[in-house]
Amino acid sequence: MNDSSNICLSCGLCCDGTLIGFVQLESEEIPALREIMDIEDVNGKGFFLHPCNKYCDGCTIYSQRPKQCASFKCGLLKSVEQKELDFDLAVETIKVVKQKKSVIEKKLAILQLELQSQSFYFKMVELKKLLQKYETESALTQKQLELKSELELLDNLLESKFDLTLS
Repeated sequence: MNDSSNICLSCGLCCDGTLIGFVQLESEEIPALREIMDIEDVNGKGFFLHPCNKYCDGCTIYSQRPKQCASFKCGLLKSVEQKELDFDLAVETIKVVKQKKSVIEKKLAILQLELQSQSFYFKMVELKKLLQKYETESALTQKQLELKSELELLDNLLESKFDLTLS
């Protein structure tokens, strides 16, 4: 079980909405995918938002997944494939990201901030804007500062290990 594809199958950070907010679909794949999952359609362009409803402790449509999903490779996967990063260190990195995500979600619940998105990715985009607004309007509370710090740590981790940022 030490090959790079198993990192993706066990990770799921792109599917659960941590790394990516949505998947754009090619027009020719929409009819087949519409039969197995919920697709949004805007002016003939199909997409679906994350978290993917076909992800549950692993991709349940892996052999039928969209082209963009099949071709996506985060920086962590590329590092493992290029033998720049050991498989076990990659798994540990994934574990750390999941822990950071959990800490942020708990802090969000405590602060009872109302964010519109279901996707962790888009919640973090919203949260960054909200914290910037609070920062310019008034001083942030200690709990908001802690949340901001956790968000910055996660962002740095995603940028350095996955080559992605929460915009």
